[in-house]
Amino acid sequence: MIPFIAGIFTFVGAFFCSRYHLSLEILALRQQLGVLKRKKPRPRLRKADRLFWILLRRIWPAWTNALIIVKPETVVSRHRAGFRLFWRLRSRTKQYGRPKIDKELRDIICKMVNENPTWGAPRIQGELLKLGFDVSERTISRYIHRISPSDQSRKLWTAFLRNHREAITAMDFFTVATVTFRVLYCFFVIEHGRRRILHFNVTDHPTGSWIAQQLREAFSESNPYHYVILDRDAKFGTEVHEILKASGMKLKRTSPVSPWQNGVAERWIGSCRRELLDHVIALNESQLRRLIRDYVSYYNSDRTHDSLSKDSPLLRPVSNKPENSSAICSIPRVGGLHHRYDWKQAA
Repeated sequence: MIPFIAGIFTFVGAFFCSRYHLSLEILALRQQLGVLKRKKPRPRLRKADRLFWILLRRIWPAWTNALIIVKPETVVSRHRAGFRLFWRLRSRTKQYGRPKIDKELRDIICKMVNENPTWGAPRIQGELLKLGFDVSERTISRYIHRISPSDQSRKLWTAFLRNHREAITAMDFFTVATVTFRVLYCFFVIEHGRRRILHFNVTDHPTGSWIAQQLREAFSESNPYHYVILDRDAKFGTEVHEILKASGMKLKRTSPVSPWQNGVAERWIGSCRRELLDHVIALNESQLRRLIRDYVSYYNSDRTHDSLSKDSPLLRPVSNKPENSSAICSIPRVGGLHHRYDWKQAA
């Protein structure tokens, strides 16, 4: 009886839909019907079917209403796979230049670097010449930079972070792809002491002057921080150096190919992706800025952290049960992706 009544409402509602939306819905339903008619034990989607739903999703906002054979999350994952394929084709390397050295020689270089941390490319080249390997210093230096630093340097850097964490901030960029394969750059500043996000913004052209303006907004005149950690990105140029030094802060650049040295910022990027960006597809710059603003508010005020003794960066107070008849209520945050729980007063 219920399916019959639902069918009647669907039939009546078709008269109030525009011809454009009705045609798209008929097209989507016929495409799924064609998939189900394939003579196989279980109908499988082909590449043409996946491409059809990706294109339909971009031109019809209500595409999920007609989707039956797959889940909306599947279509979202295919869109991201298409984005990765798009940039893989654009950034594929051309088969030019000198060939790579043999794996045996690479292993020998790695062994020499690990066993002799103070040796540079000239010293290693001399040893290789004595072993019968003819390789240039420039090639050796490139492979030396790809090898992670020794355990001693890791200990020294970890000790510095532990002893100065209350006075350390970090900054970094991460990219987000929009529905039209446009790349947006998200900039943020985070403090080490309480893992609090001090500032963030989104742009499609991260210039040095734009970053300098963000730093002016992030750090006030009474700046309590003394160190700032950043990588060797070319975007952090002369303007960024001058504004940080004018604020009384010392720059601490990470080593090449060493994201672990900016671990607090890298972990926040991972949290933002897992808890927000992996569940949405950004439409444009303003929508992405609004989404991350909501997440930053949730992250600073509500989200608990293991490193902060299960507390939030802004010291979330403990809510005691006011009355015996009080019940727990959930407060949706970040569009319902997360919730905050509190005691509800009895009526």
